[in-house]
Amino acid sequence: MASLILGVLGTLTGYLLYAFADTGVLWMKALHIIFVTSWFAGLFYLPRIYVNLAMVTEGKQGEPERSRLLLMSHKLYRFMTPLMVLAMVFGLWLWLGFGIGMPAQGNGWMHAKLLIVLLLLGYHHVLGRQLKRFQAEVNTHGHVWYRWFNELPVLLLFAAVILVVVKPF
Repeated sequence: MASLILGVLGTLTGYLLYAFADTGVLWMKALHIIFVTSWFAGLFYLPRIYVNLAMVTEGKQGEPERSRLLLMSHKLYRFMTPLMVLAMVFGLWLWLGFGIGMPAQGNGWMHAKLLIVLLLLGYHHVLGRQLKRFQAEVNTHGHVWYRWFNELPVLLLFAAVILVVVKPF
């Protein structure tokens, strides 16, 4: 399976290099940045909705607000998941297809960035699990916990950008 993916990426990369000459890798970088930025918008906003959900009053009085926030959460999660997939596709394409950050001396930054990507994928998964807990009315965290939980993608983005731009190791 991996060799098939690499073959397809290699063929597509060859086509891009032929069709777009010097700009193929730039188009891939641009698309990767666009989808990562869009995905992060969801990673930043969904926990903020969870803060509000955790603050909704129990009972009939809070039900309309709770229903609205759950609908917003569900739609946002459904919207941001394909953005995550596209960010991963274009990132993998840059890495495997164009060789950006491939194993060589001085590319340790890529290993650290891949660890951050795995943490972000886990964070996205946890957001989905938390949504299911809210829908099932079994949330155990308060609004303060979600406020702190919301800071994690900020720190991960900060680290990823520094790794990619500065390439400290």
